[in-house]
Amino acid sequence: MNEYQVIVVGGGAAGMMAAGQAAKAGAKVLLLEKKERLGRKIAISGKGRCNLTNEENVTDFISHYPGNGRFLHGILRDFDNIALRAFFARYGVETKVERGGRVFPVSDDAEKVVEALNAFLEDKGVEVRSGTAVEEILVENGHVKGVRGAGQKQYLAPAVIVCTGGASYPATGSNGDGFRFARKLGHSVITPRPALVPLKTSEQWVKELQGLALRNVEATLWVDGKKKNAEFGEMLFTHFGVSGPIILTLSRQAGDMLRDGKQVELRINLKPALSVEQLDTRVQRDFQKYSNKQFKNALDDLLPQSMIPVMIHLSGINPDGVVHQISREERKLLVGLLQNLPMTITETLSIETAIVTAGGIDIKEINPKTMVSKRVEGLYWAGEVVDVDGITGGYNLQAAFSMGYRAGRSASDSVLSMV
Repeated sequence: MNEYQVIVVGGGAAGMMAAGQAAKAGAKVLLLEKKERLGRKIAISGKGRCNLTNEENVTDFISHYPGNGRFLHGILRDFDNIALRAFFARYGVETKVERGGRVFPVSDDAEKVVEALNAFLEDKGVEVRSGTAVEEILVENGHVKGVRGAGQKQYLAPAVIVCTGGASYPATGSNGDGFRFARKLGHSVITPRPALVPLKTSEQWVKELQGLALRNVEATLWVDGKKKNAEFGEMLFTHFGVSGPIILTLSRQAGDMLRDGKQVELRINLKPALSVEQLDTRVQRDFQKYSNKQFKNALDDLLPQSMIPVMIHLSGINPDGVVHQISREERKLLVGLLQNLPMTITETLSIETAIVTAGGIDIKEINPKTMVSKRVEGLYWAGEVVDVDGITGGYNLQAAFSMGYRAGRSASDSVLSMV
């Protein structure tokens, strides 16, 4: 029989941190991961660069979690962004700050982050068994007693921390196992759905812009004709619609509204630094400069080359017409398009393609001071499996590490007090 004091299920950000912290406190720890390698989702995060956290004051973090940010108040203070950066520095991963306060490894290599976490586990004496799937959480008389793997093999411990992730990127191991465990044990699971996910649009012209990235633009979400949220930054056109940081941030609300049967529209302001009057003056200046050219040859100073045919089509202005013949009304229409380029959102991509899962274990059934279950004694939850999600910018990984830290410390404190 395999007996331990703490068993951690799942070798992602929360699981690796939880296992290491529990072992650091003196517990005998086993980490089980069904994939052959730990940290697979970390390795692909941030396009392989890994946006670890954000440099923002941790007291301001909560506003960046549309999914139950208040649950994280004490958890983030317990192990904040400063502590996280110091942790990685101790294991050889120096960090840097980029635009928007995003924190990355100086190496720009997410694998270095995984290597540091593996070094932490080895340093603290965690027993790691990769390629080992967990089939069931074992409970007896309301108290966890261990887990069952394939072939009825049991691993026993008075504390189990479940860090199986959500349902996004299932190839990395996050295929919803934790939700299945939770339901079987009587926990409520808030319906998992995609957060931080690209959006599909109905307009055919969007496909013509595939691969075009825009910087310093503003995207505004409109629901049933009413303005909701706006985000400033970068976006990307794809063959199906739109993606990029500001789109991903708006996607959670867009998806929720679509599921409620609402009409969802996205409007892009290509020149957000200018007022309508200032932009009109700018366009007039360009029109004066190219007054004797055809309209299709007069927009090079205003737009990326690939956008010019699309904007001409949408404006309805004759592309072969001479610029000085364009009417005031036509010019005003063009200015309006530049600051309110509309797209109809039809749906989000699937949860499998989402960077983060919204939904998960109901936070009302988890004690935030310890991450222990209110349904089963000795059972802890941490990471994306919990119904907490943030916007882009390093907030989700920070939450996972912080929850893992608290769960690992709490579980070890509990079992060591039994000795």
